[in-house]
Amino acid sequence: MHTALLIIDIQNDYFPGGTMELVGADAASQQARLLLAAWREKNLPVFHIQHIAPQPSATFFRPDTVGAEIHTNVLPIAGETVITKGSPNSFHETSLLESLRAAEITDLVVVGMMTHMCVDSTVRAASDLGFVCQVVHDACATRDLTFGVQTVPAATVQATFMAALNGIFCSTALTAQVMADLPPSDAD
Repeated sequence: MHTALLIIDIQNDYFPGGTMELVGADAASQQARLLLAAWREKNLPVFHIQHIAPQPSATFFRPDTVGAEIHTNVLPIAGETVITKGSPNSFHETSLLESLRAAEITDLVVVGMMTHMCVDSTVRAASDLGFVCQVVHDACATRDLTFGVQTVPAATVQATFMAALNGIFCSTALTAQVMADLPPSDAD
């Protein structure tokens, strides 16, 4: 199988008490955790993305802070690749592309945070680079946004970005659908 699980920026600052709390971070991370456990059980490739803010003025994901650490629900284990990035696109000035190609990955199952920023940027770039992507929308989280004087609720932001990505840049699915489609392991 040439499919990898790509976990984008599920980091402490996005959770309650963090400096950039998202709506539904806990629920999304639990879904990502289920997928990660399934991937590990089947010995499939996993790539973790960790955002470390390069700007001294950054308010979240500051270097060497607890907020920048990967959340306990999806902590990497030995053998899993961790790519550090400093911008929304996980491919920009990182070794992600080379790592995926070295592992002969052609398809990506994407989970993570923030849907409207890093997930969106990475999926669009991955599609442009020729990867077949599937975004697991219940394993992603975002936040309320403002446009002028209007507040756009996180649920609307999430639905809008999934609708914009689906069909052109990726397919979308729920965690349960993705897990049902995984090939049986040798022990099954």
